[in-house]
Amino acid sequence: MRAGLAACRSQSWRSQCRYFSAAARLLSHQEPTDARIKGLGKEIADEYARLRDRYATPKHPVVLAHGLLGFAELKLAGSLLPSIHYWRGIKEALSGNHAEVITASVPPSGSIEHRAAKLAEDISAQAQGKSVNIIAHSMGGLDARYMISQLHPKGVDVKSLVTVGTPHHGSPFADYIIDRIGPLYLPRLYHLWERATGWEPSAFAQLTTRYMAEEFNPRTPDDPAVRYFSYGAMVMHRPPLLSPFRYSHRVIERVEGPNDGLVSVTSSQWGTYKGTLLGVNHLDLINWSNRLRFTTQKLMGHPPS
Repeated sequence: MRAGLAACRSQSWRSQCRYFSAAARLLSHQEPTDARIKGLGKEIADEYARLRDRYATPKHPVVLAHGLLGFAELKLAGSLLPSIHYWRGIKEALSGNHAEVITASVPPSGSIEHRAAKLAEDISAQAQGKSVNIIAHSMGGLDARYMISQLHPKGVDVKSLVTVGTPHHGSPFADYIIDRIGPLYLPRLYHLWERATGWEPSAFAQLTTRYMAEEFNPRTPDDPAVRYFSYGAMVMHRPPLLSPFRYSHRVIERVEGPNDGLVSVTSSQWGTYKGTLLGVNHLDLINWSNRLRFTTQKLMGHPPS
């Protein structure tokens, strides 16, 4: 994980580091108003703003496992336009520190079971028998947990799993959406989704708090041979009006407190909790929102230094 955060070497990540630093200064002058703020664990604000010349290289290949509706690489116009990468700049930062990186690509909205099976295939094909460490964003952490616990794929030896913003205990926003749609209309909506995208829609129902508490977690025990670590994140204030997380953040905050717009700090905790990234939303974790901010500033003639 630390090697991944070495992406601060790029201009876009430097702006993110300054954002963390500002968040830390803000917190130092404010008393928490929510009793659940104590569940943040270690507050990670500006620890990675100071860059080192050299970072330790992971001994084993690093697998990057994407979340819901994710992908490894997306080509919208063949060779006419640059590819879009889910892990924006992160793979390059790891590779720049001499880490061997494997990017998995699983069904975007498929069931955890199907996604986990594809994850195992990708690791087996690319790792060539080497042990691996997995870094998983969002739902990718659930895929990895299921693969490790239930599939025991041949030729896949996982040493550690680091999850970032993973809804280990489900999402109140998933509860809210499914409750609002209702059981009468859900099958119709799933059918429309599958016809429009060609993607299996099973993932959505599996992200509810009830499913995770009553089904997934009880039947997906940790493997004692694997080390489990997790990180959470939270935005500092209510997301702005045009943010895709404005409404979901409010729904989740009412139920579980601090969150990154899609996953609460409470739900993101699994195994050894390493801490909470402050002032970060769910897309910042994979450098998407930050890249947008950088591009906007550049177009306005004020690129971050």
